[in-house]
Amino acid sequence: MKNSLKIALGVATAVAGAGAVTLPSVVGAWGDNGGGRPSYTIDQINKGELGDKIVFNSISNSTIGDEKNFVGARDASTGNNGAANVWNGNDITVEDGKYYLVRIYAHNNSPKGYEAVAKDTAVSFQIPKTSGKSVEVNGFITSSNATPSKYWDYVKFNSNVNFHLEYVKGSALLENNGIGANGGIKLSDSVVGNYAKIGYSALNGEVPGCYQYANYVTIKVKAVYDYNYDIAKTVRKAGTKDWSETLAVKVGDTVEYQIAYKNTEAATVNNVMVKDVLPNNVEYVKGSTVLYNAAHASGAKVNDDKLVSTGINIGNYTAGSNAYIRFQAKVVDKNLACGDNTITNWGQIGVGQTTKQDAATITVKKTCDKPTPTPTPTPDNPTTPETTTTTTVATVSSLPQTGATLTASGIVGVGATVTAAGYYIASRKKLH
Repeated sequence: MKNSLKIALGVATAVAGAGAVTLPSVVGAWGDNGGGRPSYTIDQINKGELGDKIVFNSISNSTIGDEKNFVGARDASTGNNGAANVWNGNDITVEDGKYYLVRIYAHNNSPKGYEAVAKDTAVSFQIPKTSGKSVEVNGFITSSNATPSKYWDYVKFNSNVNFHLEYVKGSALLENNGIGANGGIKLSDSVVGNYAKIGYSALNGEVPGCYQYANYVTIKVKAVYDYNYDIAKTVRKAGTKDWSETLAVKVGDTVEYQIAYKNTEAATVNNVMVKDVLPNNVEYVKGSTVLYNAAHASGAKVNDDKLVSTGINIGNYTAGSNAYIRFQAKVVDKNLACGDNTITNWGQIGVGQTTKQDAATITVKKTCDKPTPTPTPTPDNPTTPETTTTTTVATVSSLPQTGATLTASGIVGVGATVTAAGYYIASRKKLH
């Protein structure tokens, strides 16, 4: 386990020889390609125990604590100064949709300044693409003439819900007392997944030794909860009992759609959003939306008709609980094609940054009068028949674009309104 350190940010201007409390040097998460570099105190560095070697992040009582614990994270909304600006060097608990900064501290420990310049110095962040309740972000430092030449450490993000981290493109920033002073200098996005050179006077990989040349590299990530829940969309003729995924109807029929939701998380989820995307040739019956859940076993009428426009918030749900949203629609003929038409209706449920959807279909047969045949010209009747053009308008059933937003309105249940936007996962799951 890593030592439980809380690291305060700041572009270091301390000089070697400043006093500090010695922290334990055994840190299980750190490593290097030299088999584990020794730890030094500031006093040992000042007495020349490094000799002519160039070594990164080996001081145990540095201004950031133990330098082997050089990867940290914090809430990106806390600002850049003050007590709220605390870096977590080991573990940090994330919230859905929140942004975090991840930092690499790179310090050439040699006290010889420009007489001991580290060459080809570069850093890298590795962000897993997997989802889980614990996600580790690893940081690396390399230098061609340092001993060791490669260093690594990590910070662990945690939650009670599966989540993944998304890098915010363009957020990589280098801060130091040189080119990175006064707000920092941007680094290439290659710093995530690959390497990007850093430096004191230029981004040339050259880092002189001593505190005043230390480098702080940060990136921004977003935590996205991957909520587990089931969604099922079904349909039936109004006034009947049986629900199905497909239904044959006629123009003028009224159908009833149902969107079923079940929370399969082991924890309560808040502000569940529901939206329906009505296709052409189906018209919503105003005032027909009804919510069924544990608090409304007989159904609660929703007071507005936002279900088929911006979506509605149906409240909070404990582990294993569920809900049904029902509404009616009338089958009309706006642009039905002659013959069989399949009309697909998509229901969407959003929880936090996650949105899932499922569909039910109805089929409508349209009978069109056949045109009267035009006589074929003959030698006795050479008249050229008039050209008759028949245009068939095809039914288009389109899937909503990924990234559609469900805007909260018509709140039912507990919790403030939210906006749920994110990625879609097509599903055909049954609720039990």
